[in-house]
Amino acid sequence: MPTVQNSILIRAPVEKVYAIARDVERFPDFMPEVESIAVLEADPDGSRQVVAWVGLIPAFRMKVKWTEEDLWDDTERTCRFRQVKGDFSEYGGVWRFSPEGDGTRFESEVNYDLEIPTIGPLIRGVVKKIMRDNVDRLQAAMRKRAEAGERIP
Repeated sequence: MPTVQNSILIRAPVEKVYAIARDVERFPDFMPEVESIAVLEADPDGSRQVVAWVGLIPAFRMKVKWTEEDLWDDTERTCRFRQVKGDFSEYGGVWRFSPEGDGTRFESEVNYDLEIPTIGPLIRGVVKKIMRDNVDRLQAAMRKRAEAGERIP
């Protein structure tokens, strides 16, 4: 199964960056490749959520839909996620947020398998690039939001 690993340094406190990550329903506000996100279930403390995603893959003129379970650990500042149903054959991973100097190191690891029958196996490299670009854009968008000085609840 392909894996995409990325790391980015964000010049903002870890508490702020982690709060932005936890606010998943706002992602469509600053990520054009995310059409919608809806929290379907959430534990009272928010440590477990079930979230429905609709993502866009403009290169293939298609939408990808999946529902994932997110397990947030506020002590470790991590989110472990896995698809419970959707268009991916397999999808899961972990986000890690750790203090680094005056900023935050945001590490992302995504394991996925996305079959696109009408396109075939020759396009796997393109799909991997799309997945990597999506993770890069997510991290860059979170960095921009965190470094902009916006007050996060």
